[in-house]
Amino acid sequence: MEGTQQPPHIVILPSPGMGHLIPLAELAKRLVLHHNFAVTLAVPTDGSPSKTQKAFVEALPTTINSMFLPPVNFDDLSEDVMVETRICLTMTRSLPSLRETFELFTATTHLVALVVDLFGTVAFDVAREFNVLPYILFPSTSMILSFLLFLPKLDETCSCEYRDMPEPVQLPGCVPLHGIDFLDPVQDRKNEAYSWILYQSKRYHLAEGILLNSFMDLEPGAIKALNEEADLSKLPPVYTVGPLVQNHSKDDDIVDGPECLRWLDDQPPDSVIFISFGSAGVLSLEQMTELAMGLELSEQRFLWVARTPTQKAANAAFFSSLSSEDPLAFLPDGFLERTKERGLVVNSWAPQMQVLRHGSTGEQKMNAVMLVDDIKIALRPKVDQENGLIFRDEIAAVLKSLMEGEEGKKVRNKMKELKDAAANALSKDGSSTQSLSEVALKWKTHAVA
Repeated sequence: MEGTQQPPHIVILPSPGMGHLIPLAELAKRLVLHHNFAVTLAVPTDGSPSKTQKAFVEALPTTINSMFLPPVNFDDLSEDVMVETRICLTMTRSLPSLRETFELFTATTHLVALVVDLFGTVAFDVAREFNVLPYILFPSTSMILSFLLFLPKLDETCSCEYRDMPEPVQLPGCVPLHGIDFLDPVQDRKNEAYSWILYQSKRYHLAEGILLNSFMDLEPGAIKALNEEADLSKLPPVYTVGPLVQNHSKDDDIVDGPECLRWLDDQPPDSVIFISFGSAGVLSLEQMTELAMGLELSEQRFLWVARTPTQKAANAAFFSSLSSEDPLAFLPDGFLERTKERGLVVNSWAPQMQVLRHGSTGEQKMNAVMLVDDIKIALRPKVDQENGLIFRDEIAAVLKSLMEGEEGKKVRNKMKELKDAAANALSKDGSSTQSLSEVALKWKTHAVA
């Protein structure tokens, strides 16, 4: 009967980790609200979902269907396996469950597209099997997308470890990139994590399109170069649809949210440094101590989302829930008391509205190059080459320069410009809004084909 036809159905498959779940969930909201799609968020797991994941999924609008796929088994993996390997194996071992889900959906709904993130290309085969269009939502920067698209060629032509390359790599539209600043999981080419990253990058061309969580004014050179490659049919079309960031209402249940917001309301405008390393970023005890002392020495206002320090890898918390140990107990003696008039430390998630942020822990060196050398919206502290630490004096100096110096003033002014540009991109007639509308039209056309 006319008017009762089912809306086209999109399945969104995030990789494990809140940093992957959030932008894909934000995409789901836009597809439902602005384009009248039915959307299912299917979340792979390697065990019981964390409290944070459950709370996040339960807080999604009721118009978005969500489900946790059955957990996969990792009894055969060693504890020291890199997080990228665990992510890719989670996706691979979830394929039987995904196939069963597709069988159900194709029989009961009008399933037209699958959207995965950068680690989900293994699911493309299932999508093609059911005549469903596969797309990638790339949650990071165009520079990192360009690097991954270039990686198969680099793998063939370079015989040494990338950190030992004598010359930087010149990606189209990007600033030169030295091997030492490449992604963490490609720094050891003998590690299984490298093989997985290479495997994923070789499959990007199988996508019908790549949705980039960025906007035109952020990286115009790199985005233009990607579009030119797409025009030459060397790449799937790239659509800038970002920034896809989580916006909270007053009624949202955010851990420590009310305290953070009340404290921020009492501070002068543009006076607070926000310190957060995301859902996966965990500092060593030594680096946590240096950061605390650097904040104290800088005499700047700060809001710090602290995590319990670890002696493991920097992304050791990626698959785990929040530690039961209080991270505040690991701060230097007297730090909280000495900084209580100008700093706030919280030990969990905080509202991150209006924050321009990209990527995960393993990408931050590349992001630093982009933000400092290309976009010029950040300052980069010097790392001690002997032990890999950034010492307190260096932290204090960079923070003072950012908040009080002329160089920092330029950075803050550029940030304000980009904040306005991001808002424009997401406006009714903005570039990101139009790009997503273009993709939505392709999906609806496929639905009636």
